[in-house]
Amino acid sequence: MPDDGTKETTGRPRPDPGDVPAEPPTSAGPAPGTGRPYVSFAEPETDNGFDSFGSFDSFDTYDPLDQATTRLRTVPARTRPRLVAAAACLVLGLGLIGGAVTGSWLTGDSAGADGALSSFAAAGGLWHSVPVDQLFPPTVDGQGAGPGGADRTWTRVAVAPDSGCADAFDPLLRQVLAPVGCLRLLRATYTDVTHSQITTVGMLFTDADAAAMTSLKARFRQQGLDRRTDLMPRPYAVEGTVAAGFGDAQRASWTVSVLTDAPVVVYAVSGFADGRVVTAPQPAADAVKPGVTTAPAQAGLGNDAQGLADRVERSLRSTVGPASEKPS
Repeated sequence: MPDDGTKETTGRPRPDPGDVPAEPPTSAGPAPGTGRPYVSFAEPETDNGFDSFGSFDSFDTYDPLDQATTRLRTVPARTRPRLVAAAACLVLGLGLIGGAVTGSWLTGDSAGADGALSSFAAAGGLWHSVPVDQLFPPTVDGQGAGPGGADRTWTRVAVAPDSGCADAFDPLLRQVLAPVGCLRLLRATYTDVTHSQITTVGMLFTDADAAAMTSLKARFRQQGLDRRTDLMPRPYAVEGTVAAGFGDAQRASWTVSVLTDAPVVVYAVSGFADGRVVTAPQPAADAVKPGVTTAPAQAGLGNDAQGLADRVERSLRSTVGPASEKPS
């Protein structure tokens, strides 16, 4: 071979050019005899388009012509199995979350509605299932219930037998309450620690459903029926007690509360124990306001009516919860 100016620095014998098979020129390097040795690449290894799990991957097609070339063939990344798995997990996760949220929403609504209906129905039967001392405690403490935030204590002097509503209300009030019906009426009369003031508190158990009670409450609020003197409840007087002289003419202050979470109307009416006639009765909501100088307000009769009615109502609501619970 012609001298290319390259000198050997090792003792290795140079290959005889006649022993090297001729190769056609390729892009891999210059042809033999150009002054540089020709290098050919061995056939690359291939996995024939199968992944590690032995399944054919359509993203990596198998080309037999690749086996006859010396090019290094780029193997595409195995992305399809990962994409499929990720998509499946995403769909499954969204389905589980959506199902859980929907199920919780449906269950919650159903449980809430059933619980409210159960409590409402249970409250309607308390008049014959709860002891009278629980509905009308012998002594009721009214911390901060008196005028100016003073404490009040009321002692029960009489309990009326459960009855209908024929004689318990004036004709006009009975007419207003007629749409909800009268299942049973419970009443009790209390006196303060001075025995100078008397208050009758009552619970009218109706035949109505929640919609009818809501409608009646709205009517009382919109028409101001709880402030009309011709719609005052009647007191319950008992001979031989301090309430013996507590009649219609002695009514000084009153309150009426229509419940919507129970088929009950709670009311209270108060007056003086000495039997004096009151010519200007005042609703409890007005008599308890600061600075009012009317006789019912200054005597605290508005506080007596409102305080006793509020506490009897609270006691009723606290009793509804256990009564509506079903044994497991």
